[in-house]
Amino acid sequence: MTKTFANPGTSDSMNLIIQGTHPIATAHLDHLGKLSQSKQRVQIADHAFRLTEALPHPGIASYCMANRLDHGFVPRERTLANFGLVVMDMDSTLITIECIDEIADMQGLKPQVATITEAAMRGEIDFAESLRRRVSLLEGLDEHALQRVYDERLRLSPGAEILLDAMKSRGIKTLLVSGGFVFFTERLKARLGLDYTRANTLEIANGKLTGKVLGKVFDAQGKADCLVQTRDGLNLGPGQVIAIGDGANDLKMMAQAGVSIAYHAKPVVREQAGYALNFVGLDGVVNLLADS
Repeated sequence: MTKTFANPGTSDSMNLIIQGTHPIATAHLDHLGKLSQSKQRVQIADHAFRLTEALPHPGIASYCMANRLDHGFVPRERTLANFGLVVMDMDSTLITIECIDEIADMQGLKPQVATITEAAMRGEIDFAESLRRRVSLLEGLDEHALQRVYDERLRLSPGAEILLDAMKSRGIKTLLVSGGFVFFTERLKARLGLDYTRANTLEIANGKLTGKVLGKVFDAQGKADCLVQTRDGLNLGPGQVIAIGDGANDLKMMAQAGVSIAYHAKPVVREQAGYALNFVGLDGVVNLLADS
């Protein structure tokens, strides 16, 4: 049976969500309340508050950044109840590492690979080309290195399980898309109960990485196309999708979502996303769109 959802509201009534990694000083909340002319302050989590009926002010963003606070103006009616799909990047978003950089470290090549990764994340190098260049450096590596990275180095980002539990409890589907590798996305799918995943497949022969990716590289356009296909298959509209990413390779998919969230992201992504979480964990998504 198809589940239907209401579209997010477009009322002029806005909530200003303020979040931090530690208890937020009353002085900070008082100052932000004055700047935004908020009518009421409500605590929604240990380190998160909702300032109701808030108005934009040019000093809010700089004040929050200086005090390591995340903020976002959210229409009052825009809550998790409005959404049916959340789409996430994997490396440096759902998890704390860049898997390919850690694989390269097994070859003593992490600096070389990480330099290419960073350039691609900033949008300075075409992603598909950057991936081929990085994977080529892994030629000859024993395939067991992939399991070592998963076991020894892969860690979920703070708040990831809170975010996923909130999605599941509301019947919101989860899609993990990655320019990384199926080896990791499939293990995370089984471990976390994700609904869908898409990524690249490393070619392996005789127990060794060949330095090649099988088939067409799953890149920025692939992520966007996968979001649209999954969204349409669930009979959802763009306004019912949340997309979360950190690098330039995520921008096309984020443009296809009603709510786009830059998570500890590169400047190019923060500038184009609807919201940015620079300090708090992924549970900040739940606070941002918390029920009123």
